[in-house]
Amino acid sequence: MTDATDARDGKAVSPERVLVAYELLLTRSLRMLASARAQDWDALVDEQTRYVMEVEWLARHEQSVALPLDAVERKAVLLARMLENEREVRACLTARRDELGQLLGTSMRQRELGRAYRPRRPLPVDIHPLFDPDKP
Repeated sequence: MTDATDARDGKAVSPERVLVAYELLLTRSLRMLASARAQDWDALVDEQTRYVMEVEWLARHEQSVALPLDAVERKAVLLARMLENEREVRACLTARRDELGQLLGTSMRQRELGRAYRPRRPLPVDIHPLFDPDKP
């Protein structure tokens, strides 16, 4: 296999560059986890967007790079750590989803109770015929 060329700088993509890309993905996954733990959902989405772009770069370039055994082993360690981070991010997102579901349910119940117990407007009644001065 020959090395791929990085379209960004025209240089060949080396096994070292591929490992650096995995290291950067691990760093980004740690930032995603920190954002999820802090419940900074906007930052999490931004990090995930960049993460996906980096994964796409790897998918395009890694397939044409032959990694030596030690690099394959390092890649496996990095991937395992990224998967651990992803599991915890998912747990944070699941907890947030459940929290939002409870808030939505509470809001809907409050609205329904408000409708049920809201004072009703009296029906318009014409009382003039009841008080006709010409009738005894």
